[in-house]
Amino acid sequence: MIRIAVIDDHELIRHGLEYLLHRHDDMKVVLSGVSIGDLREGEADHDVLILDLYLAAGEPCVAAVRELSAVTRVLVVSASGRPVDVLAAIRSGANGYVTKDAPTDQVVAAVRTVATGGFYLSAGLADIVQSELDSPAPPASGPERPQLSAREQETLSLIAQGFTHAQVARRMGVSKTTVDTYVERVRAKLQVGNKAELTRAALNRLERRERP
Repeated sequence: MIRIAVIDDHELIRHGLEYLLHRHDDMKVVLSGVSIGDLREGEADHDVLILDLYLAAGEPCVAAVRELSAVTRVLVVSASGRPVDVLAAIRSGANGYVTKDAPTDQVVAAVRTVATGGFYLSAGLADIVQSELDSPAPPASGPERPQLSAREQETLSLIAQGFTHAQVARRMGVSKTTVDTYVERVRAKLQVGNKAELTRAALNRLERRERP
């Protein structure tokens, strides 16, 4: 049973999430509130926290994401699909990010993925990452801007979307061993480890492209 806490100050969205999740036998909402304070005061243990990025204060609660991700797995469900917000949440430790206009099956899949230790981006966000990574890279400004080959960029893009190495290999028309090699090269160049760190690296590269 996946125990879930939901924090969202929009009543309709919060109750909608509760209704959606209660329909699945392997999920149970154990806490529901409108603020981080409600979460801190609650006594129920949970496996996944579904958190709206913009609560009553009107600013993205990235500090709360950073604090809470140290003690629980955080899935951000937000109306904002702006890359800057996605990047801020993930860099702060979020284990997944889904926009509120995503299909309900994506929300359910995200909860299950995050609960089992995975990382999840909703389809639209993954497409943004892919398109940005597929565009020509700007000139390097120094050693902190390692350059990836076209195939390494493609591999990073697909990994960031949630594909396994075997799935990436099929999409790229190469062997899984080749993909493993690409991933190791990307990790070495970007100095990252697991899949979540690879995704954050992808979003970091996206953020650099958006800067004037």
